[in-house]
Amino acid sequence: MAKYKLEYIWLDGYEPVPNLRGKTLIKDFDSFPKLEDLPKWGFDGSSTRQAEGHNSDCVLLPVSSYPDPTKTNGVLVLCEVMHADGTPHSTNARATILDDPGTWFGFEQEYFLYKDGAPLGFPPGGAFPAEGQGRYYCGVGFGLMNAQAREIVDTHLDLCLAAGLNHEGINAEVAKGQWEFQIFGKGSKKAADEMWIARYLLVRLCEKYAIDVNFHCKPLGATDWNGSGMHSNFSTEYMRTTGGKDYFMALMDAFDKYKNEHIAVYGPDNHMRLTGLHETQSIDKFNWGVANRGASIRVPNSFIPAGYKGYLEDRRPNSQGDPYKIASRILQTIATVSTK
Repeated sequence: MAKYKLEYIWLDGYEPVPNLRGKTLIKDFDSFPKLEDLPKWGFDGSSTRQAEGHNSDCVLLPVSSYPDPTKTNGVLVLCEVMHADGTPHSTNARATILDDPGTWFGFEQEYFLYKDGAPLGFPPGGAFPAEGQGRYYCGVGFGLMNAQAREIVDTHLDLCLAAGLNHEGINAEVAKGQWEFQIFGKGSKKAADEMWIARYLLVRLCEKYAIDVNFHCKPLGATDWNGSGMHSNFSTEYMRTTGGKDYFMALMDAFDKYKNEHIAVYGPDNHMRLTGLHETQSIDKFNWGVANRGASIRVPNSFIPAGYKGYLEDRRPNSQGDPYKIASRILQTIATVSTK
């Protein structure tokens, strides 16, 4: 028997964006525990905006688990929040979303690394870098990049891979101090689970550097600097194997029809980011375009030559969006389009 450190991770009740929470339980196991071996646990919901003090006990239900590469015998245990009677808590988005293992999602998480109230590498005193944005995208070199940031993003990549997450890559983004990582999964729950764990690993890693991760979609406000998105790539089995122009056009009509419903769950403050500038479409409009990063939905160059088959990229979700809600809304809209 060995003592395992089980880090129970959940989303709290703060709005409009939940925070990650975590606490550790020590349990004895003969080997790395299976999900079904992990017990339910509890926490004080009155401290997380999920209960009143007179009846504060909430339940943590393990729903996925991963090795914690930072600890000996460590386990990352992602949990849903439940009431004592076994029903999902009102803040538990995962329990209520649509899911389809045949729908594949690829989330592109952008974020800023912040220190002393400014993006990492910005001049002190509230100034902006002299040459503006753009040169930093996929940049290399001391004059452009920050050695501490490079260490963080490379270490985060290693941690995600060691935890068994389907991490697909990283790159420096358009603004100084801005980065991106990508997570892929089959099914909305699996893809979103891994995104939340990847976020958790990043935020926890940055603690040791005294650096914050700023997920806000427009942290630099109304300036000539890009905001942060969580572009969501998606494909159903039908889109990959059958597709067709008629189906695609009907799908785009549906995305246009439900554009307000999408925006409602694509992350707070998106009006600050979706302005029609900086590779975005305006928040009140919908369009699609081949290789167009200023469109609501970008169609890859390969899509139409392949017979209108493959994946599409919804560029409207922002960096603070909840991947459970984003993926579920995409599935809801797709479900309105006939495949007959």
